[in-house]
Amino acid sequence: MDIELRQKIEDGFEHFAHLIYCNHWKVLFLVFILVIGLASQLSRLTMDTSTEGFLHADDPAMTAYDRFRNQFGRDGVLVVAVTAADVFDLEFLARLKQLHEELRDNVPYLDDITSLINARNTRGEASTLIVEDLLEQWPEDAHALAAVKQRAISNPLYRDLLLSGDTTTTVIVIKTDVYSSIGVETEEVMDGFDDVFEGDMEVASVEREFITDAENNELVDAVHRIAERYNGPDFQVRIGGGPEVMYMLKQTMQTNMTRFIRLALATIAVALFIMFRRISGVVLPLLVVILSLVSTLSVMAIAGIAFKLPTQILPSFLMAVGVGASVHVLAIFFSHLQQGNGKEESIVYAMRHSGLAIVMTSLTTAAGLASFAGAEVAPISDLGILASSGVLISLFFTILLLPALLSVIPLKAKRSVSAGRRHERMDRMAIGIANFATSRYKLVLALSSIILVIGILGAMQVRFSHEPYKWMPESMSVRQAGDFLDQKMGGASMVEVIVDTGKENGLYNPKIIKGLERLKHEVEQIKDGPLIIGKTLSVVDIIKETNRALNENRQAFYTVPDNHALIAQEFLLFENSGSDDLEDFVDSQFSKARFTIKMPWTDSIYLDRLSVDLEKRFHQQLGHDVEITVTGINALLGRTMTATIYSMTRSYVIAVVVITLMMILLMGDLRMGLISMIPNLIPIILTVGVMGWLDLPMDLFTILIGSIAIGLAVDDTIHFMYNFRRYYGETGDVADAVRHTLLTSGRAMLVTSIVLCIGFCIYMFSILTNLFNFGLLTGFSIAMALLADFFLAPALMTLIYKLDAAAVKE
Repeated sequence: MDIELRQKIEDGFEHFAHLIYCNHWKVLFLVFILVIGLASQLSRLTMDTSTEGFLHADDPAMTAYDRFRNQFGRDGVLVVAVTAADVFDLEFLARLKQLHEELRDNVPYLDDITSLINARNTRGEASTLIVEDLLEQWPEDAHALAAVKQRAISNPLYRDLLLSGDTTTTVIVIKTDVYSSIGVETEEVMDGFDDVFEGDMEVASVEREFITDAENNELVDAVHRIAERYNGPDFQVRIGGGPEVMYMLKQTMQTNMTRFIRLALATIAVALFIMFRRISGVVLPLLVVILSLVSTLSVMAIAGIAFKLPTQILPSFLMAVGVGASVHVLAIFFSHLQQGNGKEESIVYAMRHSGLAIVMTSLTTAAGLASFAGAEVAPISDLGILASSGVLISLFFTILLLPALLSVIPLKAKRSVSAGRRHERMDRMAIGIANFATSRYKLVLALSSIILVIGILGAMQVRFSHEPYKWMPESMSVRQAGDFLDQKMGGASMVEVIVDTGKENGLYNPKIIKGLERLKHEVEQIKDGPLIIGKTLSVVDIIKETNRALNENRQAFYTVPDNHALIAQEFLLFENSGSDDLEDFVDSQFSKARFTIKMPWTDSIYLDRLSVDLEKRFHQQLGHDVEITVTGINALLGRTMTATIYSMTRSYVIAVVVITLMMILLMGDLRMGLISMIPNLIPIILTVGVMGWLDLPMDLFTILIGSIAIGLAVDDTIHFMYNFRRYYGETGDVADAVRHTLLTSGRAMLVTSIVLCIGFCIYMFSILTNLFNFGLLTGFSIAMALLADFFLAPALMTLIYKLDAAAVKE
């Protein structure tokens, strides 16, 4: 940007400031009317902690999962585990029955409930197939109880599904409704069954909303209230499973957001007071960021975007980021006011001096954040759109509202010895840094190079991970319950495989059923690092039970029949037995089958590999004419991690390219624009290096740091480079230009960086480890960026101008 163009823009800001000063009451009235109108929509804000919320509705993985839910219901189950010395005790079973019935009768949105009380017991009597509850005939004495115990431990279906191997733990499995009840009357729900297509798995003629996050919370709340009354030393109750994890994450998110906003307000207020030592210096920037936040959240509500796990950082993030522009304007305004100038003149001078710089810093920050907008992970895309919008809204309030507020508030220069001494100390520090960086520039560049190499070596060791379950500390009840279920019951999370034969009654084919039987044994042996399989469930279990029952209950017949007609007959007999369990595993046309894989919670980085492996194994056993779809909550988690890595790679490239082009435009010189990016990129490399050296994972949150940090780090670089070029043009001396730059903009750069560091470090107060890491690393990145702008940028300028001078002499 040449000098003439820059002066025209500065003249424009000067004229704009005069205009605001003369019409301040009109501006204030219009701004506050706008904010009040937007704020009226805040009540529409919602939260969504579901795994489904991580992906866009049109993502192929989500459309496959929606088809699965429409056919077979929700795969995420709530698991109530109960532990005693031995579950086969009459007193224990009586209490278990009470708990089962109370849950069945009082928990909302419950689709099905299964425990030892009503577990499927398939047997034959003469030539009749009987499918009954395990405890349909209640044992009255020790002999009858022993017979029940023998039936239970000899049934392979119960083991690790309802009963632990040592018979000290049993579980109640609660399957929730798949659809929301919002706006649907009971009669309408029942009428929906008449709309099922007979020839396809697609269900209702009227598309309905799936169960909501709020309804999930209501269900889990009810289970907690009931379970709490039964919990005791001889009847220990633990609650786990996907709905419980969602519930606890939402509770944690609500706690975190409230805590973060309070801490952000407090830390920003303290930092502002330390810098300005004026009430107005605290209140005015806070008013700007609060109004910006309210406006952004209102836009979020209007757009129907829910708060999700990554977007919980948005309020405190916008408060920390949005205060920077106000600080730069106020720093110049108060400095000019202290020199004895009038208020109007100081406002005009501040806007002329900093107007272009704060516009460019806001645009570059917004550009870094907007690079998330195209992400395949929905909440990251939301964060990119909302955070970049929030930064621009904050810019709008800074250049429009802040001058108007300064115009109406009575302000005057402060005359105090302490204020003068404080400014002298900061000036001496700025001069000392400038002198060191320019006179010892070779040392600064050498040390920077060594640190950069160390950072690169650390970055090469970074590992990817996405494990929301492990974000929660081990002290949380949901984490303890999950770890217990992983150890005792083989886990409580699911991967689902849908086998589509493509033809009606395709499941009568012995090749398909026997292939599923082989896959049961094969899949249960899969092990990939920490990933292990706990248990598999499919229609094969029902066929084998039925075949054994129809052959005098002999264990030798616990097999899959070889005959097509016999398989069809056994399906028919089971359907007519009164049990509806078959609906959980096949469609009405017997063309599609569900194969459920139960496993412990594990790192999502392994889940995408598992999906690929399962698809390959199923095709090998069943043939390539069968369509295989891997879905379920765990498959969505695997897809989320893959989409995150791809999206963030693209985001980093977009952010670096766009911000580099903007720096070139601001500098008006290709070489200087490229050089100015060095102090912005090195802090990011160092941060990734720290992650590698400390073995901190690159997860859904820490992967955001790069684009966020470069968008923020470049702000101080813009203020430094913009003012450096101005003062160098006036003096022609690099050292003098650096000193003037740090004396004018350095104080604001320091304070805004401190506010940003503290603003991000407040995430270290989170209960969740992923937010702790995010706050720590982003704060570190901002601190490194400030040091780079104070030391590396002046050293680079000294080197470049010395080389230019030497080239001219030659």
